[in-house]
Amino acid sequence: MADGGAIPAIEQPEPPLDERLGGDCRGMNFYRADPAFRQLLDLYLPADIRAHMDTHYDRMGELAGGRLDELADLGDKHGPVLHARDRFGRDEEWIEYHPAYREMEKIAVQDFGFHAMTNRGGVLGWPEKLPYLAKYGFTYLFVQGEFSIMCPISVSDTSNFLFLRYADDELKARYADKMLSQDMDEIMLGGQFMTEKAGGSDVGVLESTAVFDPDADDGTGKKGHWRVSGEKWFCSHADAAINMILARPEGAPEGTKGLALFMMPRFLEDGRKNDYKILRLKDKMGTRSMASGEIRMDGAIAYLLGDKDKGFKQMMDQVNLSRLSHGVRAAAMMRRCLNESLVMAQTRGAFRQKLIEMPLVRRQLLKIMVPTEQALSVFMATAQAMDQAEAGDAAATRRLRLMTPLIKFRACRDNIPVAHYAMDMRGGLGYIEEWVNPRLVREAHIGTLWEGTSNIIALDTVTRAIARFGAEKDLTDMLNEKLDAADGVPGQYKGELSSLMDRAAAFARSAAETPGAPEARHATGALYHAASAALMAWEAAESGDGKRLILSRLVTDHRLRTKDPLAPADEGGFNDVAAELLLDRETVGIDEAAEALAAN
Repeated sequence: MADGGAIPAIEQPEPPLDERLGGDCRGMNFYRADPAFRQLLDLYLPADIRAHMDTHYDRMGELAGGRLDELADLGDKHGPVLHARDRFGRDEEWIEYHPAYREMEKIAVQDFGFHAMTNRGGVLGWPEKLPYLAKYGFTYLFVQGEFSIMCPISVSDTSNFLFLRYADDELKARYADKMLSQDMDEIMLGGQFMTEKAGGSDVGVLESTAVFDPDADDGTGKKGHWRVSGEKWFCSHADAAINMILARPEGAPEGTKGLALFMMPRFLEDGRKNDYKILRLKDKMGTRSMASGEIRMDGAIAYLLGDKDKGFKQMMDQVNLSRLSHGVRAAAMMRRCLNESLVMAQTRGAFRQKLIEMPLVRRQLLKIMVPTEQALSVFMATAQAMDQAEAGDAAATRRLRLMTPLIKFRACRDNIPVAHYAMDMRGGLGYIEEWVNPRLVREAHIGTLWEGTSNIIALDTVTRAIARFGAEKDLTDMLNEKLDAADGVPGQYKGELSSLMDRAAAFARSAAETPGAPEARHATGALYHAASAALMAWEAAESGDGKRLILSRLVTDHRLRTKDPLAPADEGGFNDVAAELLLDRETVGIDEAAEALAAN
């Protein structure tokens, strides 16, 4: 597999800023530029890990705004190429990547160990497995520079999770060290091939089959292995070394109960290519640097993981990881949109003033800022719940079952208008491929499609997480406990937040009871907004940052309250006060924010 030579860093003097065009974020350290992220790490991450990771986050923030941003632009413009044969005419298909992709892969895998940090100790100098929250903090910074490659990195991470949970000792001895390695010469990155023409979200109708062949030889000298056949329709990371697949063993019943989970290597132990073929690569709207393809399996050797009749249930074990990863990526892209928009508004001059001074620009900035900060709070709280669930907390496990579809649904949907608002803020140059905005617009849409479309996620929220598990009670209990301890937040507003959360939960339960759940999307969004408003109020009290209390109130005003669409805004009302406190002030104390809420 060709990976080419290294791409030299772009070194050129910084030209004087042309105020007629405004600036951008190239060269910004995204960690240092994000005080909210740093404050929330202080709240949510254990203090010893937080202190240890600070320099690593700083290094990632610098890379994301600098070298990664340069490489992402190159990778987006020079996508992978599938070669069907080698020069001798042999069917040894391989994918050629631009060197920029390989360098980004090296940063993620070798330098930071994204795929390994929650699966083994020793990554970034920490002796034990890192918390999920710490890992997703790195994802959040990385994706502000580059989104596309995070899919292969994420599926490698979740494939490792499944493999370590369900593989037998013999398979682990053969593959685990290489799957978790940070050595680019030996690493075996993973993929997950699930979707078929017959069924995307409807997994139970998958047509791939598995037959046990007593004569199959995997190159180890040991005979007797499963062979899988069929086509997989949307395979992200098409040339992964290790792949998790679902297939139906011979004689198994129809539906999801008949599916088994297998690990299918790309190459066998003796170096032979396994019996499956990459048919073509997808020509995608976004994630252009990453290879998504179509795969045909012709009796490929695969290894059964776990119980033969529980494959679908086992595969679902990684869904929380995947969905939260998408929510974090959406939060990251929105943060990049916000940073780009703020820099543009603060540096571009027009009509003898800066854009930041114009009322319509200020409103547009708040439309970008509010969903960005909501996603940050919900991802932090969800990752914390994931760590608590991993430690055996039953209430956190149920809460996590609800929070992952909430953030996947709403943050990924919010990312789309936010990317448009940011493009609009830059004006005509935002439509030009030399700038980051077109890439952000294209990439924003994928989060609503991977790991379930919006309809599927909303139905999962109300008809499963709520109707089956009653997870809304665990979420409201947690939020009410936080609000009770939120000293400095006005009591009347705490009561309002608690009431909104209860009403959102009741609405979601009602939606679940209606045939077809036509209100599922509305109810899922309402739960997300109520939860994010409560979280931000608590965060304000804990950190002393009054800006998060202002943001909380903007959520309740604009996402959870009705408003006459033809009524003019009150001049000098809360929106104007919020804009002044959020856009013109570096810091706002909790007392000042509470006074602003009481006065408006």
